[in-house]
Amino acid sequence: MIRKFSIAVAGLTLAATSMAQAKWDLPTAYPATNYHTENITQFAKDVDAATGGKVKIAVHANASLFKAPEIKRAVQSGQAQAGEILLANFANENPIYALDGVPFVATTYPEAKKLYAASKPAIEKLLAAQGIKLLFMVPWAPQGIYTKKEIGSVADLRGIKWRAYSPATAKIAELVGAQPVQIQQAELSAAMATGVIESYMSSGSTGYDTKTYESLKNFYDTQAWIPKNAVLVNAKSFDALEATAKAGVLKAAADAEARGWKVAEEKNSEYKRLLTERGMKIHKPSPKLDADMRQVGGIMQADWLKVAGADGAAILDAYKKP
Repeated sequence: MIRKFSIAVAGLTLAATSMAQAKWDLPTAYPATNYHTENITQFAKDVDAATGGKVKIAVHANASLFKAPEIKRAVQSGQAQAGEILLANFANENPIYALDGVPFVATTYPEAKKLYAASKPAIEKLLAAQGIKLLFMVPWAPQGIYTKKEIGSVADLRGIKWRAYSPATAKIAELVGAQPVQIQQAELSAAMATGVIESYMSSGSTGYDTKTYESLKNFYDTQAWIPKNAVLVNAKSFDALEATAKAGVLKAAADAEARGWKVAEEKNSEYKRLLTERGMKIHKPSPKLDADMRQVGGIMQADWLKVAGADGAAILDAYKKP
């Protein structure tokens, strides 16, 4: 009888321990050395400390657990409790997700932050309907064009093999007459080395992380848009936490967001310097290239408003208010 009682007590103790500690997987598509991943790794450490070890987060970098297009669905279904996504990649689900990937809407960090504030309530509402909670968002650097050959206008991009990693970048390819090729970041270095792509639009950090300078020697600093990564958590996983653990996670998330925005801006100049040191030519776009790209942006903004409707117009109106 005593033995049965002891076993029962041990079982209850194990169950209580299991309930008290949550173990989350957090996949991301970017290398461990990327500042987004470094920020998330620090977030995981902060969550551990803030919750007294009740929430443990394992960060899986470089698409090692799920590929970039799979991460949001994994979080939604509970296959992963949390995850990081490039929000603009999910424009096909809802145009609101695409806004920070529309060229020349927000091209500076203050503008990007203002756009985030204007769109955040709508983004949170959309994610909540899918069983997902937004924890924080962090920007990339302003987007420019990497090319194998020097260019002076969009006419020079016609027929070029162009990396398309999102609906927006695929649309740009269509508008400039390039050949879009779907390539995720984890596959980018190999695609450039083998000639699968000859050009793409992204940030200085992507160019550095993927050693783009070994294959493509020109970067046109168009500062076309500033996309953001969103760190998400499965709503049921979050709701299962005790109140103090929830507060700890949210505090760590707020700190990660503030830290991430600061680091992103600091890293922008640093990455361009590092690219230059490794043989990349950093070009200011010619007036013609700038005008051509802004024309592309105008078409994409108009198209976005058509599909985003009244909700989209309200976000842009809020963003444009002084």
